[in-house]
Amino acid sequence: MTSYVLTVSCKSTRGIVAAISSYLADKGCNIVDSSQFDDLDTGKFFTRVSFISEEGVPLAELKEGFEPISKRFAMDAEIHDGNARMKVLLMVSRFGHCLNDLLYRWKIGALPIDIVGVVSNHFDYQKVVVNHDIPFHHIKVTKENKLQ
Repeated sequence: MTSYVLTVSCKSTRGIVAAISSYLADKGCNIVDSSQFDDLDTGKFFTRVSFISEEGVPLAELKEGFEPISKRFAMDAEIHDGNARMKVLLMVSRFGHCLNDLLYRWKIGALPIDIVGVVSNHFDYQKVVVNHDIPFHHIKVTKENKLQ
């Protein structure tokens, strides 16, 4: 069984979800999680669909077969290997509760990501980050560069 993730953004219109789910069903795939959002202010549609292929349909075949749907709805669409670990750069402020939670989940294996570094405008959590063998990067913020 192979897992994949499809992300889509495009102009909101009728039939997008039906086209996606029909395509996946035709390929022998099963949707295990789906989230969608229509931004009424911009008229854009966004979705993230996690699905599995019990038959092990290759990623390249899924991408190629999805092209006609992507073109029909002028989608910005990507299909990723659901088992691939994402490289993540964390940014932390002076309050570290979220950083501590993310590091804990990462350390116990509940977050399948590769943390490539932590960036902060404070040194408060440098020791915590370095103790996890993660590179720490400080970016000095001053009145002159704060708006950047």
